[in-house]
Amino acid sequence: MSITAEQVTEALRTIKDPNTAREIAAGRAVRRLDVSGSDVSLEIEIGYPAKSQLDGLKQLVDDGLRAALPDLGKLEIAIRSHVVAHAVQHGVKLLPGVKNIVAVSSGKGGVGKSTTAANLALALAAEGARVGVLDADIYGPSQPQMLGIGDQRPETLDGKSMEPLAAYGMQVMSIGFLIDIETPMVWRGPMATQALKQMLSETNWKELDYLIVDMPPGTGDIQLTLSQSVPVTGAVIVTTPQDIALLDARKGLKMFEKVGIPILGVVENMSIHICSNCGHAEHIFGQGGGQRMCDDYGIPFLGDLPLDLGIRQQADSGAPTVAVDPEGTIAEAYKAIARKVAIAVALKAKDMTSRFPSIVVQNT
Repeated sequence: MSITAEQVTEALRTIKDPNTAREIAAGRAVRRLDVSGSDVSLEIEIGYPAKSQLDGLKQLVDDGLRAALPDLGKLEIAIRSHVVAHAVQHGVKLLPGVKNIVAVSSGKGGVGKSTTAANLALALAAEGARVGVLDADIYGPSQPQMLGIGDQRPETLDGKSMEPLAAYGMQVMSIGFLIDIETPMVWRGPMATQALKQMLSETNWKELDYLIVDMPPGTGDIQLTLSQSVPVTGAVIVTTPQDIALLDARKGLKMFEKVGIPILGVVENMSIHICSNCGHAEHIFGQGGGQRMCDDYGIPFLGDLPLDLGIRQQADSGAPTVAVDPEGTIAEAYKAIARKVAIAVALKAKDMTSRFPSIVVQNT
């Protein structure tokens, strides 16, 4: 018995993407649908990187279509990821070579923001995205050491711009590549913000799906510069469950709200410690603080991460957890958080500025 394209389309509406809880074929996600008799071939496009999820999604669609269409014959399914640029602050232009900028921020230092940023970037890259990392902490750059490339220096091919360095398949830029490791940056705010702008605009980023910006702690000049003049798609806030850390995290959240940058969610770091000797679990910095903050402000809770010796050792050695133990439990936690971040970005409005012509007024 023959099957129609309308029947296949109707059946697809019953299949939910477990990652987004939405129809897997919503909107224009079906890029190709061919029906010949009882045989069906289709291609579905999803807006977030999901290399580890593709086989499961294919099986989900296969099972759903066969359940809804008993007479279905041969079925060919292709699912591919395609990340596009999404809307940013009003009046701010996109950065050349970068589709989406995600700021990883914390109101307080010492909560593991840089480690989280590095591992989230690696997790997105592991899912198939083209990822860059910008270390925006001018006074205390840590990404060069965390990514194991602190002894390298960027090159320039034209004397005007810099080529990003490479680490674990990612593009990386930091002020730490340009100075001696023991040289303190004794700069006032305007000099630091100018350095940040130069690293952003004078680095030849190459077709990035995501640029992860490791922000300095606090809500000072650099944060305001990034928030007001850099096209930020969304922000991720890292905190610990401790009340003192949450006080500052809330200030950071309010700062992003004031400048119109969406909060993609909150990551609770150092959530629990499990003793390596006896296995006893203890909430050293409190419990549930990140979730309570999300409940108070109506924002997503992205997940929690443990206080683990391995995370610290691996970051210090220049080989972050997701890179050296990609199948481990902690790496899976980072990947789950990164997937939620990518999905939050994918669900935002797309940037349409490239489709509009430039208007030039001339005297004639």
